[in-house]
Amino acid sequence: MANKKKVIVTGFEPFGGHAVNSSWVAVQELEKLGLGEAVDLHVCEVPVEYQAVQDLLPSLWKEPQPQLVVHVGVSGLATTVTLEQCGHNKGYKRLDNCSFCPASQCCMDSGPDCIQSVLDMETVCKTVNGSDLGVTLSVSKDAGRYLCDYTYYTSLYLGHGHSAFIHVPPLGKPYSSQDLGRALQAAVQEMLKILELDPEHNKHCNHEHHHHHHQHDHV
Repeated sequence: MANKKKVIVTGFEPFGGHAVNSSWVAVQELEKLGLGEAVDLHVCEVPVEYQAVQDLLPSLWKEPQPQLVVHVGVSGLATTVTLEQCGHNKGYKRLDNCSFCPASQCCMDSGPDCIQSVLDMETVCKTVNGSDLGVTLSVSKDAGRYLCDYTYYTSLYLGHGHSAFIHVPPLGKPYSSQDLGRALQAAVQEMLKILELDPEHNKHCNHEHHHHHHQHDHV
């Protein structure tokens, strides 16, 4: 059998009004379900701290390089499972769990304003919504300029776009942890299918894709 695909999925620790962070609960449910025999799934909980994200993310992208890194976060405003298309570099003014925010208010000093995922989230959304999952997905282009957006941008930068971010609602608003786990499983499996089917998304395009980032600066 060919080498297993390595996929990393992260959730966040509790913060602010979220005594339980539904993103980490959902990721733990996903871990129970798995992504099938051919996928080596790793999960980890990410602190809601800018500096910790800067320290942790490079280690996630190290060799053997994952095929895909998916970050999951909670949004108190979300009522659907929301696929984020892009991450933003600037505008980080909100203080984290250590009461810290970057002095520059940005992720990467020399990075583009916005980086898109190589995955077309509209396609993922349509396919999963067309199945009988019982959970509704939607797409967003604004991950909120807090640790979610900050993490996503950093991961897109390090992984040359081979990353995804999924916002989940708080537990019970309206979905259970099991519902969220199933939705994550369906979405990530679809993302892996797209990466496999479309040669444009293959690793060899990393370099070329990197040069095209500037086209997305003003999204």
